Amino acid sequence: MSRMLIAGVGNIFLGDDGFGVEVARRLATADLPDWGRVADYGISGMHLAYDLANGYESTILIDATPRGGEPGTIYTIGLEPSERPSQAPLSGSQLFDAHGMQPDVVFGVLDMLGAEAGRVLVVGCEPASVDYGIGLSAPVTAAVNEAVRVVLDLVAAAGTESGTEGTGSGREATDGTGQQAAAKG
Repeated sequence: MSRMLIAGVGNIFLGDDGFGVEVARRLATADLPDWGRVADYGISGMHLAYDLANGYESTILIDATPRGGEPGTIYTIGLEPSERPSQAPLSGSQLFDAHGMQPDVVFGVLDMLGAEAGRVLVVGCEPASVDYGIGLSAPVTAAVNEAVRVVLDLVAAAGTESGTEGTGSGREATDGTGQQAAAKG
């Protein structure tokens, strides 16, 4: 069983929604511990759900995350099991939507499989635009390196917590609500 899954998600054909994919691409060349696995899931939520069902202790999802902040702002959000999207019954159209990767569907599939996601963190970026088009906006492009640093810091912190060696400096900034926020990169 792998200990940590680092999953870039998003649709590269919708502007800044491709943020998670770009961060995963850059992390693919990073020096990660052997217990960490980075993957680009794009819009393949079903693939992500099945991989999560294989038993990861923790997961970092990297995605565009509109929260009303300034474009390019990086957020780190912990998703407790009680805060995860509702596992309402899923319809066939939700399960096979090739245009998106909705977290409620991923967690719904996990529920249907009788699996748990373990600890889930989201490293998100405030998008400027998710309109049709390929390529990240200037503020989101500028935030990619900061997101890579945040992910590497989270990996290092996980290694420190378990007594294994990680990468990065382990720095985290908290906004006082249990959610972490970092200024745009």
